[in-house]
Amino acid sequence: MELAKYIEHTLLKPTATAEEVEKLVEEAVKYGFFGVCINPVYVRLAKNIAKGTNVKIVTVVNFPLGANVIDTTLVQTHQALSDGADEIDTVINLGALKEGDYKKVTDDIKATKNICSNNNLKVILETDLLTNDEIKKACLACVSGGADFVKTSTGFVKNGLGARTDFVRLMAQTVERRGMGVKASGGIKTRFQAKELIEAGATRLGTSSGVAIVSPQKQ
Repeated sequence: MELAKYIEHTLLKPTATAEEVEKLVEEAVKYGFFGVCINPVYVRLAKNIAKGTNVKIVTVVNFPLGANVIDTTLVQTHQALSDGADEIDTVINLGALKEGDYKKVTDDIKATKNICSNNNLKVILETDLLTNDEIKKACLACVSGGADFVKTSTGFVKNGLGARTDFVRLMAQTVERRGMGVKASGGIKTRFQAKELIEAGATRLGTSSGVAIVSPQKQ
């Protein structure tokens, strides 16, 4: 199992600096990671650093609360793609999901995917805040909205467990026959965790511990 190809080397902390982003991209190139996941303000910088490599640039919109009006999310998405983002991670409308307004949830995803076109759209469910039934319904809304991936977590929920194998397995079982991917993110720190999540159905891993995960001597 070539773990590096699953990894989106992630730096989403609010204090991230240009120097740290440069190091992140350089590490992604060095270790052969799929890509980097960064805040929108650094997309152009990361794209320039990654030029001529296979490293993909992933960024976030409607993040981390999922509480933007859709027009704001669409502007953010358009800007990120214009700056060079290859993939977009957005947060599901959690309030609408909790209310059972699945049409609103689906419509927001569909509108965002229309902007993304051929670029992958991943929808963050924030599984720590959902019941199993809500996770299933959120996954189905993502299918209906045309998303390319469902994703576990933002990593911003206080005391959240993030990428749990049971959540990933449930998500994978709900979407796998529909050709969608599953991105596990939130608290992935070891090679053992990474392998366990992939075995549960994850097709992508978002982690800030990518170097440690692919370096056996650090396990």
